[in-house]
Amino acid sequence: MARKLSAQDAFDEVMDLVGTLTQPSTDDQEKTAVKRLEALAQELAELGAPVRAKEIVEEIAAFRGIQPSWNTNGKHNFAVYVKDMLPSLREALALAKTNTADVIWRTAEILRGAFREPEYRRVILPFTVLRRLDCLLQPTKAAVLAKHKEISAKGYDLRMFLTPITGVQFWNHSNFTIKGLLEAPDDLRDNLEDLINGFSPNVRRIFEKFSFMATVDKLREKGRLFHVVQAFSRVPMDMYSVSSHDMGKAFEELLRKFNDASPAGEQYTPRDAIHLMVDILFDGDDDALSVAGAIRTMYDQTAGTGGMLSEAEEKVRQLNPNAKLRLFGQELEDETYAICMADMLIRGQDPADIALGDTLESDKHPDERFDYQLSNPPYGVEWKPAQEAVEREHAKGAAGRFGPGLPRISDGQMLFQLNAISKLRPFINGEGGGRIGLVHNGSPLFTGDAGSGESEIRRYILEHDYLDAIVALPTDMFYNTNIATYLWFMSNRKPAERKDKVLLIDATNMGVVMKKNLGKKRFELSDDCQRRIVEAYHEFSALDWKDEAPAGSRVRQLKAKVLPTSHFFYRKVTIERPLRLRYELTAERKQAWVANLTSKKASTPIEAQNLLALADRLIERLGEKIYLSTEAVLADLKAMDATFVAEEKAAGRSLKATAFKGKILDALRKGFGVRDKKAEIVNDDKGNPLPDSDLRDAEYVPFSFVAKHGNDVLAGVDAYFDAEVKPHWPDAWVNTGTADQSDGQVGIVGCEINFNREFYVYKAPRSREAIKHDIEAMEKRFMEMLKGVAS
Repeated sequence: MARKLSAQDAFDEVMDLVGTLTQPSTDDQEKTAVKRLEALAQELAELGAPVRAKEIVEEIAAFRGIQPSWNTNGKHNFAVYVKDMLPSLREALALAKTNTADVIWRTAEILRGAFREPEYRRVILPFTVLRRLDCLLQPTKAAVLAKHKEISAKGYDLRMFLTPITGVQFWNHSNFTIKGLLEAPDDLRDNLEDLINGFSPNVRRIFEKFSFMATVDKLREKGRLFHVVQAFSRVPMDMYSVSSHDMGKAFEELLRKFNDASPAGEQYTPRDAIHLMVDILFDGDDDALSVAGAIRTMYDQTAGTGGMLSEAEEKVRQLNPNAKLRLFGQELEDETYAICMADMLIRGQDPADIALGDTLESDKHPDERFDYQLSNPPYGVEWKPAQEAVEREHAKGAAGRFGPGLPRISDGQMLFQLNAISKLRPFINGEGGGRIGLVHNGSPLFTGDAGSGESEIRRYILEHDYLDAIVALPTDMFYNTNIATYLWFMSNRKPAERKDKVLLIDATNMGVVMKKNLGKKRFELSDDCQRRIVEAYHEFSALDWKDEAPAGSRVRQLKAKVLPTSHFFYRKVTIERPLRLRYELTAERKQAWVANLTSKKASTPIEAQNLLALADRLIERLGEKIYLSTEAVLADLKAMDATFVAEEKAAGRSLKATAFKGKILDALRKGFGVRDKKAEIVNDDKGNPLPDSDLRDAEYVPFSFVAKHGNDVLAGVDAYFDAEVKPHWPDAWVNTGTADQSDGQVGIVGCEINFNREFYVYKAPRSREAIKHDIEAMEKRFMEMLKGVAS
């Protein structure tokens, strides 16, 4: 034997020789490859490799000679044949699997000095995709080129002819491969562009969104292009070395490395949070997903780089390797969209199921409904760019995605809740249905008063019994924010024991301290933390657990409560108190009112003019005066008016008496009235007390209180008023004119989910004696220190 070789070297060489036989090559090149395969089989025997390994290589070498039409169908048949044989060869040689992600990551060394570390992803991710796709297409390369040459000039749909050959949803009709590019270093850039342009449109779109050729130009400018291409050409990414599952894991690992290096990436959700969400989302569905041939769909409306989708696929694979989870998504940003599409391609998913665009503005999957949904919508981001489209959907009512209500323009989180609900698979006759998991900050829990868009959205979710559970996570869990975050889980197929109930889980004390912070992330959910939270969700019962053997200074604690949906509802009832005014008929007050009237563009109302004239006469004859009741001031004004009318009549002029009601009384209150709690109550023309808008207040009557009165809303509100308001304000009353638009009952229905209130535990302040003792002890230590200094 000319040289000794390792089992890995032998396998790599077989792969290279197989590439020669499956790609366009000359007859001499192919004969040389066959001879080398025959020699390799002998070398393996001399190496002491298993007999089966030698036999496989011999069979591969012999395949070309037994094909009657090698140049037409033979290469394709050979590619199909080796697809099954090479994994068997790897197994026969007992080769250990390499960590593909680590091998790829080492290529980053080439970029040092030419690129900043946060820019490495622009090079490594698209080249990883390129190398993987190039390897996947290698066995059918020759057949694709032959078919493309045959039909390219005929204007046929290439997809109809080429995808059946490749067996996947893409192809490449360029003559170049990654390894072939290295044969012409001077033309590397142009040939690489030709290779990219040879891909099917769905793959070209990925590289366009990566701005790949701009990256290539920078690599060439920095003198790194050849070295990068060469490095990737040496990384084995064929199906025989790396399965779709393993390649997906490797790509996910690369994404994690890049996001760890740049933790402020807003699209990146920590893996521990995703693991928890996935486990809760699939909880209870193990049996259904374990059925042979199970097929389900998953959707992420803010897909980012596809982390949630890929994690869900891994979970389903663990439950049932034969199950199929078809992944869908929509993403706004070009680069993250390209990464997500690439991840789907690498995993064997259909990249067409990942759409580009603003989910709020346009649903790119309008006809799809899904079994599962996971997403992490942006916090506190205004939806103004999509406002017109969102308002059109809202105007459709129940037929639109956003019919129940619109949140304030500054935060669109709750619109994503409604969009997710609209994408649930219908639950009909006990079949179908869907489940949702969303990440939010605290705003969707309580923002917005009764009747607001936010409250109406919560009302819609609770009234339709979509809300299943909410988990409060520890702060400092995410890379780019240390605010409180919450996981919302919703479903339209809640089991009977969970119907009309909501589970709240307080996991704010469940994180463990990380050895090293990543951005703002200081805590992570360990496997044990996640397991306990999932168990709390599964058990659906009250819980108060505390770690009896804490690791480190942080004491873990987990609490849970099961509450009826009605617990979160209330009626906002308007409470009125009477207007009390004193009337100041003084020159100063009159002048202030005149100045106010003249400052306005509109002409002074006739009622104000008449009242001013009367006030002038009254002040002139009776002097300045202050009245504590409306009746008293009206008595003097009416007397003065009667005198005025009589004087005018005596002078031969006709003057109609003033009618002291309506607008004239409004003018009197605005011009001369001053709020005074010691004054008498002001009544309207019918003798009813007028409400004081400054004293107007609201009481929030819980639905649970109304339920105690047989769900009679008016009786419940009256009872609440008598117990909570009347003892403090005997002159107050309930404004029954304020009613809910939906049910017509008094008060406006509102909803809020107040975690702090549900889990708050009162801690009494320290006693004065304890504080005094501590102060005295500190004083004593201080005096002893002074004595030491003096001595």
